[in-house]
Amino acid sequence: MTIRNWNEEDRRGALALWNREAVRDGYKPLDEAGFAALIAEHPQFDPGTAFVAEAGGELRGLAIGCTGDELPLGAQAGYITCVLADAALGEAEADRLRRELLSRLERRFAELGKTQADVLFFNPMRLPWLVPGTPGHEHNNAPGAPAGGTLHRLLLEAGYAERSLQHGMHLDLAHFEVPESILLKRSRAAAEGYAVERLDPTRHTGLEELLDALGNPLWQREIADCAARGVPVVAAVYGSRLVGFAGPVVREPSGRGYFAGIGVHPEHEGHGLGSLLFFSLCEAFRSIGTDYMTLFTGSENPALRIYDKAGFKTAKTFAVMRKEGIGS
Repeated sequence: MTIRNWNEEDRRGALALWNREAVRDGYKPLDEAGFAALIAEHPQFDPGTAFVAEAGGELRGLAIGCTGDELPLGAQAGYITCVLADAALGEAEADRLRRELLSRLERRFAELGKTQADVLFFNPMRLPWLVPGTPGHEHNNAPGAPAGGTLHRLLLEAGYAERSLQHGMHLDLAHFEVPESILLKRSRAAAEGYAVERLDPTRHTGLEELLDALGNPLWQREIADCAARGVPVVAAVYGSRLVGFAGPVVREPSGRGYFAGIGVHPEHEGHGLGSLLFFSLCEAFRSIGTDYMTLFTGSENPALRIYDKAGFKTAKTFAVMRKEGIGS
C-alpha cells in the first residue's frame, strides 16, 4: 500500500470511495460536479493536505484536511474533512489505514505551523448529510463527526477530545403548526409595542446598529446584503426600529429552508422575541413552498425547547472533536 499526496488523476477513484464509504456515516452521495464543488475544486483544497492510499492501481484510502490563517481558529487549527478507507480491505487493515492517513494529516498540519486538529462546523468544506428516514432531505453542513460512526471512533482512539455534542434537527413543514402559547406571546409582545413582520428597508430603521450589536460578521455581511437585494428577512420591530431578525428566508433547490440565524438586540431581550421570530420564520418558509427545515444546535442550548415546541426532532448527533499539541 502506497500513501502519497493527491493528484488530479485521483478524482474519479476518490469519488467512488466517497460514495462507498462516506455514505456509511450518513453523508450525501455525490456526483462529479458535487465532489468538485465541495472538495476537489473548493478554494481551500490543497493537494499538499490531501492524501490517498493506492494498491494495485486502485485507490483504497483518502484523507483530506484544510488550513488557512484567515479561517476561524485558522492560526492554530487544521480542519479534518474526511478520513476514508475501503471496507473491502477488512476491518483490521481498514482501521490501520485510517490511523496512518490521520497521522499524515496531523503531521501536515504541524508542518504548516498548526498546533491542533479540529472537526467542527468552522471547516469551510461543508459536507452535506442526509436526514435518516426522509425522502432525501439533507443538511448542508456536518457540524462534527457523526456520533458513533467510523470517524468518531477513529478520533477517540487517536486521543481526540469530544468537546461538545451537536444535534442535527429536522422539521417536515407539512406538519408545522403555531401553538396557542406562541399566539398568546404575540399578543403580549404587541401590547408592549413589538411586532414581527417582513423587513422593509423603506419603513424600518436601525439594521446596521442591530447587526453591530449582535457582533456576528456572517450576519453583518449576509443580512445586510439580503436587505439591500430584497431577499425576505423576518424582522422584530419596536415601533419602526429593528430590534431582531430571522432569516434570510430562502428555499434551496432541495426543498430545504436555508437561514443564517436569529438574533435579538441585547437591549430588547426578555420579551420572547427569539421564539416569536423563530415561529414566524417557519411560517415564512411554509408560505413560499419550502418542504422542510434543518438546523444544528448544541446539546446544552436553551433554544432546544423552542425547536421541540415547533416540532423539530433530533435526526442525527455529531461530536465536535479536537486534538491539541500535534506539533509538539
